[in-house]
Amino acid sequence: MQPSIKPAQMEAIIPRGIRPNLWVAIGFVLACLTPVILTWDAARQFLSLMLKDDTYSHIPLIPLVSGFLIYTNRQNILSSTQRFWFPGLLLAVPGILSLGLSESSIWPFSSANRPTFLVCGFVLIWMALFAVFFGRSAFRAARFPLLFLLFAIPIPEPMLSNLIWLLQAGSADAAAAIYKIIGVPFVRDGFVFGLPGVTIRVAEECSGIRSALALFITTMLAAHLWLKSHASRFALWVLVFPVAIVKNGMRIVALSCLAAYVDRSFLYGRLHRYGGIPFFLLDLIMMGLAFQFVLRREQSLRRVAVSR
Repeated sequence: MQPSIKPAQMEAIIPRGIRPNLWVAIGFVLACLTPVILTWDAARQFLSLMLKDDTYSHIPLIPLVSGFLIYTNRQNILSSTQRFWFPGLLLAVPGILSLGLSESSIWPFSSANRPTFLVCGFVLIWMALFAVFFGRSAFRAARFPLLFLLFAIPIPEPMLSNLIWLLQAGSADAAAAIYKIIGVPFVRDGFVFGLPGVTIRVAEECSGIRSALALFITTMLAAHLWLKSHASRFALWVLVFPVAIVKNGMRIVALSCLAAYVDRSFLYGRLHRYGGIPFFLLDLIMMGLAFQFVLRREQSLRRVAVSR
């Protein structure tokens, strides 16, 4: 016969404060599903869009990373939970309005930006529910994971088109500079480059918007985890887009030179279609070197401050 567990022993196995937090967390998750269920048709369409368009491929990972950050720091975040009804519900108001805009056609850009309004509504409502269920102290302690959810919101038009154009123009300028450095003859007309036997155009698809966003998100997360100074974090963030542009220029030069001097099939072969991963690793290497420099600089400044 199995010995019974006394209440005092059960208290030792499951501390008193954890059981209420567990039920509160379950209630929070169920509440977060409510806006998704109420807008299920739009949510289902957005899910199919994420599967088809690589621009949105990073979005499913954002809530998982935010949830992981909250879970790993749960003892600090959930050490003191209390209700925070009114301010939390105030935060839900713009979220509800955003969901309404995603379902309507009164906004000038609603047809192009419905995914933006939809996910923005989800994120704001989730933030509001977190404040309601766990309170002000937990909301402050979890501010980075909660704000990290903003990366799940698709970039709206025309901001996305302008950003793509900037990356496109920067990549073309970087490619022209690299051609000059390595001595490759070329003729340029805007985004069109003429090389010996080959003419290429830096199209919108060649802007590197997906890898730039992925690099910025990765850098933001790494800076939060390992850098303490706001100045160091900002310095690292600023480096992301120049690094992404230089890398994209190197990719354009590599593919065009291979097409001009080896085989034209490099312009539409496997390296062109699936070569983003090796070049993204180049992104990570360059940002890793920048991160090491910023980290060592921050540590040296901290030692100087302590010695004083």
